Amino acid sequence: MENYKQWFKDAKFGMMVHFGLYSLLAGEWKGKRTDMIAEWAQSCFQIPIKEYEKLMEAFNPIYFNADEWVQLAVDAGMQYIVMTSKHHDGFALFKSEWDSYNCVDGTPFGRDIVAELAESCRKHGIKFGLYYSQELDWHEPDGGGYTGGHTNCDCMSWTNDWDFPENDKKDYARCLNGKIKTQVKEILTKYGDLVLIWFDTPVDITEAQSMELYHMVKEYQPNCLLNSRIARDPSVGDYRSWGDNEIPDEYMAEGLFETPATLNDTWGYKPYDTNWKSADQVIELKEHLNSRGINYLLNVGPDPLGRIPAPAQEILREVGKKLKG
Repeated sequence: MENYKQWFKDAKFGMMVHFGLYSLLAGEWKGKRTDMIAEWAQSCFQIPIKEYEKLMEAFNPIYFNADEWVQLAVDAGMQYIVMTSKHHDGFALFKSEWDSYNCVDGTPFGRDIVAELAESCRKHGIKFGLYYSQELDWHEPDGGGYTGGHTNCDCMSWTNDWDFPENDKKDYARCLNGKIKTQVKEILTKYGDLVLIWFDTPVDITEAQSMELYHMVKEYQPNCLLNSRIARDPSVGDYRSWGDNEIPDEYMAEGLFETPATLNDTWGYKPYDTNWKSADQVIELKEHLNSRGINYLLNVGPDPLGRIPAPAQEILREVGKKLKG
């Protein structure tokens, strides 16, 4: 069995992909644009579930091609891909037995995006990991975050308090023991070896609940790494996820570390965000992080048709060429 901890330490550079129903909205709702990150659109605009679910009828990324995504990562010199299997809106990019709120059973696309990416990564010899939002789930009455109020932006609520306003009646344990554990088991058992599970935004989850998930992952995939966002205590997990776009200066002598970062200013697709980093800026950030023992996980946000935006492709290919010298 491969030592993923040593592999992770040597990997240096990976691709994160944010893709989902929010890609269709592209940061806009009823004549308004968000200045915030596009994948939080449902929360930012407080879109009712019944309205947001209509996006499933239009989710048909006919130009999604797993081989093209993976080849782009390879061309850029990346060693692994982390895909958002379920983000905070609760929509799954894999077939789930929990409900039909997924890209296979609930959309005209009808294909399992996670399965296709997993197969393509194996074919191209690149490691595959999955992002899964283990607490925030705006589709669930008991989705977590209800004690956190709003984020540092007043328009973005951690929990769905527009459909489910009675926060004092919410019980995250019901969500965890139902949907979350069901789907985490699914992604651990249906898609072959995963190099890591990338959990996110712990707010209400207890230490005991975090450890339940930790041991669950290790039961089904003992070698799979877990990031520190599985718990509120950043020492939990197999490696430390720094804050979004956080660029530490200190050298990390011991342990495993990673900075998740954007190529422009958003994670999900937002075409009016054109603040792209140049290839030279990407390389400078990569070298800065790598020299301090930190992996650089750089995000792309495909458009509603399943295409990684042309500027992102051009930048990443130029990065790859310059890294090769």
